[in-house]
Amino acid sequence: MTDQLQLPDIQPEPSTADDAERAAYRERLREHLRDPDFRTIEGFPIGDDEAILALSDPPYYTACPNPFLPEIIERWQAERAQIREELGLPDDSADNSNGGPAVYHREPFASDVSEGKNNPIYNAHSYHTKVPHKAVMRYILHYTDPGDIVFDGFCGTGMAGVAAQLCGDRKAVRELGYRVDEDGVVYDGNEPISHLGARRAVLVDLCPAATFIAYNYDTPVDVVAFERGAKRILREVEEECGWMYETLHTGWPSNERDPSKWENSSDPLGLSMGKIEYVVWSDIFLCPHCGVELVLWDVAVDAPAGKFHDEIHCPQCGVQVKERELERAWEMVFDIALGRIVRRARQKPVLINYSVGKKRFEKKPDDSDLKLVRTIEGYRSQSWFPTNELPNGDNTNQPKGSHGAEHVHQYFTARNNLALSAFWKLASDKSLVLEIRERLMFCATASMLKLSRRIIFSPARLGGGTVATVALYFPSLSWEKNVIEFLRRKVKAIAKAASVSSFSITARPIIATQSSQSFAVAPSSVDYVFVDPPFGGNLMYSELNYVWEAWLRVLTNNTPEAIVNKTQKKILADYQRLMESCFQEFYRILKPGRWMTVEFHNSSNRVWNAIQEAILRVGFMIADVRVLDKKQSSFKQETSVSIAKKDLIISAYKPRTGFERRFLEQAGSEDGAWAFVRQHLEKLPIAVEQDGLLEVVAGRQPYLLFDRMVAFHIQRGATVPLSAAEFYAGLRERFVERDGMYFLPDQVPEYDRARLQAAEVAQLTLFVSDEKSSIQWLRQQLDSSTGGYPQTYQEIQPQFLRQLHQARHEVLPELSEILEQNFLQDEVGHWYVPDPNRAGDLEKLRQRALLREFAEYTEGRGRLRKFRTEAVRAGFADAWRRRDYAVIVKVAERLPERVLQEDPDLLMYYDNATLRMD
Repeated sequence: MTDQLQLPDIQPEPSTADDAERAAYRERLREHLRDPDFRTIEGFPIGDDEAILALSDPPYYTACPNPFLPEIIERWQAERAQIREELGLPDDSADNSNGGPAVYHREPFASDVSEGKNNPIYNAHSYHTKVPHKAVMRYILHYTDPGDIVFDGFCGTGMAGVAAQLCGDRKAVRELGYRVDEDGVVYDGNEPISHLGARRAVLVDLCPAATFIAYNYDTPVDVVAFERGAKRILREVEEECGWMYETLHTGWPSNERDPSKWENSSDPLGLSMGKIEYVVWSDIFLCPHCGVELVLWDVAVDAPAGKFHDEIHCPQCGVQVKERELERAWEMVFDIALGRIVRRARQKPVLINYSVGKKRFEKKPDDSDLKLVRTIEGYRSQSWFPTNELPNGDNTNQPKGSHGAEHVHQYFTARNNLALSAFWKLASDKSLVLEIRERLMFCATASMLKLSRRIIFSPARLGGGTVATVALYFPSLSWEKNVIEFLRRKVKAIAKAASVSSFSITARPIIATQSSQSFAVAPSSVDYVFVDPPFGGNLMYSELNYVWEAWLRVLTNNTPEAIVNKTQKKILADYQRLMESCFQEFYRILKPGRWMTVEFHNSSNRVWNAIQEAILRVGFMIADVRVLDKKQSSFKQETSVSIAKKDLIISAYKPRTGFERRFLEQAGSEDGAWAFVRQHLEKLPIAVEQDGLLEVVAGRQPYLLFDRMVAFHIQRGATVPLSAAEFYAGLRERFVERDGMYFLPDQVPEYDRARLQAAEVAQLTLFVSDEKSSIQWLRQQLDSSTGGYPQTYQEIQPQFLRQLHQARHEVLPELSEILEQNFLQDEVGHWYVPDPNRAGDLEKLRQRALLREFAEYTEGRGRLRKFRTEAVRAGFADAWRRRDYAVIVKVAERLPERVLQEDPDLLMYYDNATLRMD
């Protein structure tokens, strides 16, 4: 049995046939590019036809919308049926069409995932965000079978495509800790979880840089031919540019630790030359008191100690100042590439690290080094390089303001720009085999970040350096690395990554460059969606990618870019609208009953609520949300809205067609509500064990089931047919309760088995900040089914006060009032959870009180500073039932924007009421 189990392999024709087919597809793409309507597709990149064609490898990769998507997916679907038959998997083509039982069933993936990033594939090319492909493999193996189609609409570097292909690599699957038998069945312990076999992947991204990187990650290449071509090109570059990296050998050994010996020798050592490995450049400032020039390296760096001085001492006037108090020195110079004078921050080289043979030395730049810099800056390149003016942006404005870097070539020193352009000219030669050419260009883009002026010098890391990958930041002390030597190392790294992946040409993904808001793909075409979308205003992808894309000559059309960006005038509402349109398309193309995984690096509660609302509004149901605890490398369930600065894994499913049809017929009825609960319970994890403890699955608890039921109705414009008390009573009548959670009858045996084997059931930690979370916390303390017990007020109060973190806007009733409105008291003063039949009477009394308070909020004008959030929730629910959408909008607009955006319940009512008023 081979280690690589692939899709059925149709043996390729001789290369002449391949070339003819490629030429035919290229001509078809050219015809599409001539069609004006083709260029109106949302997110069509900025670039001329020839630039797009030069990057593209149709039909699998186009640096524009991919017109071949429909025909390839249709072919894949036919092959998928054949694969399922060969593997003995049941025919699932009729799933959900007639409302009968579905063949496909998966619970949300609820196991720990901790995959390191130190992998040859992961490290081949940097990007602003990148999910390790091994982590994605676990999700794909869990949710799909061989031949299934995986979709990633924010593909970035294409790790989902790498993962989809490596699901057919026995060795790669075993490295995840799984066992694979001779028949290709994948086991987690003794439990069969999947089948070995490559999956198909559709990768889409708005940014041409991203899809270019994804293409090179996901496409097989002749490694020997690539290395041979790269070595030839680097030899030619060295012949042309090697003189730029030469320096007189006058320095000291780089491992010399005695600072007294850190001086250049008075005479060159036999006039021998060294090869520059890197140069440290320092910004020059002006003393704010006397105006003397200060080279930051000289006054701020304690090189022997490997640290910066806290304060800078001016040698002229003796004043002590902080770096931020210094004034930057500027100069006017002639930019030969632009043909005009430009203003830039003054800098000078302060340290050169070089090699003679195999030994490393360091020196202070001498007159010959400074003369070399001047010569290079006046040297006219024989090779093209981009001089695009950088657009205004939240990120691009920083280097413009700090260093005067307003054009792409100014992101590099003159020396590195010339060497890069010499390499690029040879690497992008159209006479090269396409895969080799693209991989050589990939080598250049993979190196640009660390060959730019963005490398941050650290005195503690001589010989190294860091770079701010998520911002266009120019440091005051930077590294200039030898382009030729760095590219040599990068060639080896890329060759190693290509050797490790060893992909088959038959499992290549299809890649498109466009917005994810619309595809020419039939509904219900893909089997699984995995996305790592933009997250609010944390990363400005089109700005961060601009330098790469200027070299590629195809730029991002940022009009549909889903970000929060002041320069683009996009606020959170725009971000949510753009994300919603993407999720709407994901919902359309995903098969009913199938799953979407959203990896979301959350930066604020407002952004989290926006993404959650966008997911729910298009029809998805969220079954599981997990938080990546980076310190412990484990996932923990999230039960609080306070989730800023945590990584989330959201598992959402598309309801089955038969259910949606029946719900529309029963919308607003109790039968429809309970049908939803049955389907939702079917999708939730049954038993999740972590470190010997059985987790409480939050989604199975009554209050979250009620919230999901309400959300399902609101998002579909239906009346909510059950009050909370009626719902809780109905749960007990229809479903089986275990440890405060509810299950379908056929799920109970599995949970009971896990319960017997586990040491105990772990309690969920609740963050008490308002009335709703207070009630949940009290229920947990007083309900015997969740490990609580009846308690007196005196026993409860100290615990409650310790847990309470009251929000500033919240008018929170006294603890005694919360107890009286939601719980019962026995004859000896113990508070306990009421029987569901009596809970209904309590709720009616509480609702009347809440609605009286809400009525006060409807009468006034102006912003509400203090209010009872539960009263607003109750009022919104009542107004929705009465279809009084205007009152919902009126009160919502009186709430502080932060409160509205951070409360998912209030935001849901407001958004849907606004939609119906419009």
